[in-house]
Amino acid sequence: MKYLIVGLGNIGAEYHLTRHNAGFMVVDRLAEAAGATFSTDRYADVARMRVKNAQLVVIKPSTYMNLSGNAVRYWRDKENIPVENILVVVDDCALPFGAIRLRPSGSDAGHNGLKNIAQMLGTQAYARLKFGIGNDFPRGTQIDYVLGKFPPEQLEAMTERIDVACDAIRTFCLAGIQTAMCQFNNK
Repeated sequence: MKYLIVGLGNIGAEYHLTRHNAGFMVVDRLAEAAGATFSTDRYADVARMRVKNAQLVVIKPSTYMNLSGNAVRYWRDKENIPVENILVVVDDCALPFGAIRLRPSGSDAGHNGLKNIAQMLGTQAYARLKFGIGNDFPRGTQIDYVLGKFPPEQLEAMTERIDVACDAIRTFCLAGIQTAMCQFNNK
């Protein structure tokens, strides 16, 4: 089986280690743990790896967050991957910091990256792993919050939480979304 794993984030040094780049951080760790490296290709940085019998095409769209659907559609079509084998890793400010929630489908919940992916794929029926970035921000400052850098104390805690997210991705590829949801939601 072949899977498309998509980490959402924004390219550029100014976005490195920002909350909105949690998806990039998770797939970076996934690739590192597998000994895979990213190379620049059309619409994305791409890494290829195996998890037992599963082939993973892991991408970090280079189209910026709000146009991520271009990269997802291109790589889905290029690799001939069915939508049920797509998993998008995305930040979520509605979840407490470090919380992980897997869903087989759903709405974009106001997230422009997810909205664009749904538009480009013509469906919202793709799996997503939401990585909680917390919501400790004053009303009306959400954009500044998600584009802000993780504070040092959260960066220290990130490694463990990212490793849990990577385990959830591997479980999704080996056992399916329902098993992954049972094992990792709110873990």
